[in-house]
Amino acid sequence: MKYFLTTPLYYVNAAPHIGHAYSTIIADVIKRFRRMKGDDVFLVTGTDEHGQHVERAVKAAGLQPQEFTDRIAGAYRSTWDELGLDYDSFIRTTNPQHHRTVQWLFDRCRKNNFIYKGQYTGQYCVNCELYVNDAGPGDPCPNCGRVTETVTEENFFFKLSAFEGRLLKLYEDHPDFIQPEARRNEVISFVRSGLRDLSITRTSIKWGIPVPAEGRHVFYVWFDALIGYMSALGFGGDAAQVAQAEKLWPADLHLVGKEILRFHAVYWPAFLMAAGLPIPKRIFAHGHLLFEGEKMSKSRGNIVRPTPVARVMGVEGLRYYLLRDIVFGQDGGFSYDALVTRYNADLANGLGNLTSRTLTMINKYCGGTIQGVIPDDPAGAPDPEIGRLAGEVISQTTACFENFEFSRALEAVWSLQAAVDKYIVTHKPWELA
Repeated sequence: MKYFLTTPLYYVNAAPHIGHAYSTIIADVIKRFRRMKGDDVFLVTGTDEHGQHVERAVKAAGLQPQEFTDRIAGAYRSTWDELGLDYDSFIRTTNPQHHRTVQWLFDRCRKNNFIYKGQYTGQYCVNCELYVNDAGPGDPCPNCGRVTETVTEENFFFKLSAFEGRLLKLYEDHPDFIQPEARRNEVISFVRSGLRDLSITRTSIKWGIPVPAEGRHVFYVWFDALIGYMSALGFGGDAAQVAQAEKLWPADLHLVGKEILRFHAVYWPAFLMAAGLPIPKRIFAHGHLLFEGEKMSKSRGNIVRPTPVARVMGVEGLRYYLLRDIVFGQDGGFSYDALVTRYNADLANGLGNLTSRTLTMINKYCGGTIQGVIPDDPAGAPDPEIGRLAGEVISQTTACFENFEFSRALEAVWSLQAAVDKYIVTHKPWELA
């Protein structure tokens, strides 16, 4: 069975930090789990490279836009490779194939009469690339708190207001479409409060995908970036590409940060409905990864890069800590002290010591081979309690992974490790030998 999942397309305003790595590691873990179950899994990740925020960052860096985005996109790709993450496609929104897919989806929506030309005057947050409909001049952005800017420009608008009822029906008919439940409730409340038509192009910036035959217009970043999930498969390309893409679409899972859930759970399904295309099956929004209780940012100087951590603790040590200590779907804290403590307690002193003593006994008492059960020797019979517990742990771990409860899954695995440790201490196999 096919299973198509995606990470967010990461914004190229800076090199990747541990929060970006967390999202991608989770996606990699899900891919490996689904593949173990026999699914044909396809994982897409990549970078979102357009918009006013990037345009200003480029100017501040004194670089050309393509040079700047090449550098940051390369940092993401090299980081994922160093962390051993098994992605199948790395899509960049500056890729010509992506441009074709965006224009293809725009044409479909326009032909279905869900796009019109108008004029927008209102507040815009450059940092979030977000129009703030209810804000006045000088008001802060509700997402990031930065002061919004007043803009007036000709735009193309998407008839988002036409999809309020259809979206609410989607959420009702498919309760698992948005997870976790608290995030689902937030989205439902937002949609019920009323949807306004959405500006999907800009004329005040140049760094973006041009709208076909419209001169000054470039696509608004969220109409652009979301479509990357489809351009990575080849939609909008030749017949062979489209045929292959249709085998994988729709996405079985979009993994996103909670701050971009609205775009994925409201705008994205509406765009697809307008184009007459299947919508994703599930969107899961995880929380922020905090460092010492604060969200990571360059201004605070508290950015944690994943590769130095992995080089010291090992890639698997980092993966284990992130999955074990952070409840997926909630905000979690990254701490160097907690990482070292968890590594020593579970991996070195727990799993490491158990592995060492078991291998030592196999070599010392069993000639270096795992012994079969001796039918007539009670001491050689397998312990039914350990066997029963192992079966329960396998079932519990599988169920937890199905529900993205990674921390609970690892708790279950470590309960088996503790039971085996206790068994060895109680039965003292060295005395039996």
